[in-house]
Amino acid sequence: MSLPDYKPTGKQASSAISQSSVVQLNVGGYLFSTTLSTLRKHPDSKVAELFAAQPKPCTDAQGRFFIDRDGSHFGAVLEFLRSGKLPTEKIQEVYKEAVHYNITPLIKRLEETPELFGELVGRQQFLCRVPHYKENIEVLIRIARAEAVATRHSTIFICVLQTEEDLGFYDNAIKSLEADKESVVTFGPWKAAPSVRDLLDCVRMDIESRGYKVSVEAHVPERSFLSKSYDFFYKLTFTWW
Repeated sequence: MSLPDYKPTGKQASSAISQSSVVQLNVGGYLFSTTLSTLRKHPDSKVAELFAAQPKPCTDAQGRFFIDRDGSHFGAVLEFLRSGKLPTEKIQEVYKEAVHYNITPLIKRLEETPELFGELVGRQQFLCRVPHYKENIEVLIRIARAEAVATRHSTIFICVLQTEEDLGFYDNAIKSLEADKESVVTFGPWKAAPSVRDLLDCVRMDIESRGYKVSVEAHVPERSFLSKSYDFFYKLTFTWW
């Protein structure tokens, strides 16, 4: 949105905002025009605190009040403050902004949308029941990066034990694996309805959300009459180029 240029600085800026309800904003290079009452609509939010009775926000060269944060989704936040209207796209991105600015009504409304409800109530609650899930994701990425030197792919073995009964077979299963046993990352067991495939989908989704390209496939061991094979193992492959 194009805004008229004006150049109050220092005390002039504070005076300008106290004398007029119209506020011109520069949020990380994105320009907005709104009212002081809109910004103060939810008193506990960071936006309201920034424009409190005695504000001291910095200004850009044109005198617009400057917020040093990516403003690509601030328009959706501002629209909610104006009208209570929720965004219809980029829900998770707007949610992050709502959390940053501590706009509690917007946070609660967004958490009720199907996209975030499924993520927060379904997927995240499941992952909370998988021991060391977040730590394991970091380990997978660390191992993959360490093995990326002069290669196109890094492949890591995952062991998925859904039940306590599966856990009881772990020692025998790991002995049967022909790969480097030290680098096998183990998930589970867990007490929740989602399946092994659901867990693997979560692993893939969370690693891909970090910008990596990965694929998951079941490890098919060589059959032997002398040893029992186990279907606990999967290959997670990172593709670098």
